Amino acid sequence: MTLLEVIATTVSDARAAERGGADRLELITAMGEGGLTPSIGLIESVVDAVGIPVNVIVRPHSRSFVYDADDYAVMLRDVRAIAKTGANAIVTGMLRANGDIDTDGLARVIEAADGLPFTFHRAFDETRDLLAAFDTLLRFEAVTNVLTSGGRPSVLEGEATIARLVERAAGTRCAVLAGAGLTIDAVARFVVSTGVRAVHFGSGVRVDGKGLAPVDEGRVRRVRTLLDAQS
Repeated sequence: MTLLEVIATTVSDARAAERGGADRLELITAMGEGGLTPSIGLIESVVDAVGIPVNVIVRPHSRSFVYDADDYAVMLRDVRAIAKTGANAIVTGMLRANGDIDTDGLARVIEAADGLPFTFHRAFDETRDLLAAFDTLLRFEAVTNVLTSGGRPSVLEGEATIARLVERAAGTRCAVLAGAGLTIDAVARFVVSTGVRAVHFGSGVRVDGKGLAPVDEGRVRRVRTLLDAQS
């Protein structure tokens, strides 16, 4: 079965995604900025409202994925607070100025998470060498998902790279989570083409396909049906 993760920005989004058949949520705020850390009140409310896992983004600003000491101080506070809410996992990503994974920063954030697993988000797509970056992330036991579009604006343009990453992930604890630009019409073919076992939807399952619109339960259900048909 292919896992379906849906972005939620409100409690109603979360409920609609669950009713439509989502397996997991990524909870964010500021959808138009690519996702920022949501409030503790929103996190707790969503965790209470749904029965599926809630992964929470920790991203202090949208300027870049290169963080200074003050940024990390904020992120560590957020991670410690989120770990107490019943959230399933942390979603984050950090880079060095040269385009490598900031392994020191990642280790610090993992240490603060009190055992929660991690998804490394699409900061991954801005690394200078995706395959080398993936190998770096495989060294971290806490990193169980890598969200990627294959280094391209849309997963539909990055299929070949995603297929290579899926091969690299085989036999490891880390899953390739394909997201960005994935459409309902393309999802079944995409899953077959790449071999990916987890997909991530944002705008594609929102009303009229608009990023700032609410989650459309019917669109989520269509994706779920298509994915189940591939099982």
